[in-house]
Amino acid sequence: MEVIYERCCGLDVHKDKIVACIRSGNRKETRTFGTVTEDLLLLIDWIKSEGCQMVAMESTGSYWKPVYNLLEMEGIPAMVVNAQHIKAVPGRKTDVTDSEWIADLLKHGLLKGSYIPSRDQRELKELVRYRRSMIDERARELNRLQKVLEGANIKLGSVVSDINGVSARQMLMSMIQGNEDVDKLVLFAKGKMREKTEDLKRALKGMMGEHQRMILTRMMEHINYLDGLIEGLDEEIKRRMRPFEEKVAALDAITGVGERSAQTIIAEIGIDMSTFPSARHLASWAGMCPGNNESAGKKKSGKTRKGNNTLRCTLVECAKAAGRSKNTYLSEQYKRLAARRGRNRAAVAVGHSILTIAYYILRDNRTFYDLGADYFEKRKKKDIVRRAVKRLEALGYKVTIEEEISA
Repeated sequence: MEVIYERCCGLDVHKDKIVACIRSGNRKETRTFGTVTEDLLLLIDWIKSEGCQMVAMESTGSYWKPVYNLLEMEGIPAMVVNAQHIKAVPGRKTDVTDSEWIADLLKHGLLKGSYIPSRDQRELKELVRYRRSMIDERARELNRLQKVLEGANIKLGSVVSDINGVSARQMLMSMIQGNEDVDKLVLFAKGKMREKTEDLKRALKGMMGEHQRMILTRMMEHINYLDGLIEGLDEEIKRRMRPFEEKVAALDAITGVGERSAQTIIAEIGIDMSTFPSARHLASWAGMCPGNNESAGKKKSGKTRKGNNTLRCTLVECAKAAGRSKNTYLSEQYKRLAARRGRNRAAVAVGHSILTIAYYILRDNRTFYDLGADYFEKRKKKDIVRRAVKRLEALGYKVTIEEEISA
């Protein structure tokens, strides 16, 4: 078998230890290191002293990150490999044999590195993912707040569309302070909510105990804290996104995609689409396309594979938002698929379309153009006409078709 790297290193990375195996010609040497920075620097010095041409490691959780960061800083070529692609032979698995197996595969060029973005993009991705975690945490706290209100027999969530809106928050704060007069509470209603005065009076009449006021006070403090945290993250992400403002605006124009979603897409896949040979490769990497599972000529379950969970969730959310839009190509695609295959599969398919659109926008510097809700009908115009004529003829009519010529 052809040797690609004469001197290379395979790393089996764990939380508290790293087993490293260096292959140099026919010589093989294995050592074990800790994972604190001091131990990692000793590992880097050993790799440099051996003149390794390439280092490979499994993408195990987040444990590969400190090793990769130091290798990147020292300018040592390294690749992170999907663990599924380098499974050792069953029955012969230890940490030492794992590192030797990785080094042997690397030596003969049988490993393919995963997509690792630049350091700036990795930092941006961490910020975007942390912001999403805080938004999810705020949603969970609002759900808990709603449960406490239900326990107090206050049905505010049944009347207002957003329990975290300005009017609802002011009503809640007034109730927490001891105000039980519903006539005064409804005065906090703003805008269209004033039209629901009678419903609000009925919903706000409850039995709130002291322990519930104390719980709601802590919850509102937590929600306010999370709001401030999210606002600060938004500002930092916008600052880092300034070089890509045009790209964010271009993605924001896609039906169902908002500014935050556009920022998430760029943070996860970057703006250099040369990393992905085609839109299909990108969809496969993101886990937004059906899987292949065929044996003996029979197609089995083709459920989507595991991919980039953050990107996948964002695209599904965008797809559902696009499905609620009016007279657009993506909304029509969602409705057609949901009627036949269900809403969940329709959301994944429309998310796939959004990712494909984003790929070509970023690769070719294009702008988004909506094909329109009637695109599918126009594409199958002849079939629609043929079926309509056939049904009329079956009812005993003689049909003559004349196409209207537009001026």
